[in-house]
Amino acid sequence: MTLYTTVDSPLGELLLVGEEAVGAAGSAEGVALVSLSVPGQKGGAVVEDGWVHDPEAFAGVAAQLREYFEGRRTRFDLVYAAGRGTEFQRRVWAALEAVPYGETVSYGQIAERVGSSGAGVRAVGTAIGRNPLLVVRPCHRVIGADGALRGYAGGLERKERLLGLEGALVGR
Repeated sequence: MTLYTTVDSPLGELLLVGEEAVGAAGSAEGVALVSLSVPGQKGGAVVEDGWVHDPEAFAGVAAQLREYFEGRRTRFDLVYAAGRGTEFQRRVWAALEAVPYGETVSYGQIAERVGSSGAGVRAVGTAIGRNPLLVVRPCHRVIGADGALRGYAGGLERKERLLGLEGALVGR
């Protein structure tokens, strides 16, 4: 079953989408996050018929997001829905998750980390652009090799805001 809720944030109203997480015994164990999107996001989720509005299922996610935006959290401890994206996208997304809070890397550096340097930088950029978990999977920490802010599905102003929150824009 697909669940959703919205959460207010400094970036606007975030749409959280998840699936009921099922434990080994077949019982429900919270929610596995499928998508976190911002208003007007390119390729962002849109509530569909049949989805169940369940704010309580996302209480833990909402609390972690609140702590992050208040500057009290530097890492997220969330369950993500399995099986999303291609194998290449999942490698790129794992590389994003390894970029520490308050730091930035270039698209080329991510490409090197996933073994796709050179012409593969464009494919890495595409995979980053398809990240369904903005904010919590920190694609905002990827910038151009020249230090310029480049592409962000949620808009460059939000990317700049997130990097500013993390202190990663100092000296730019």
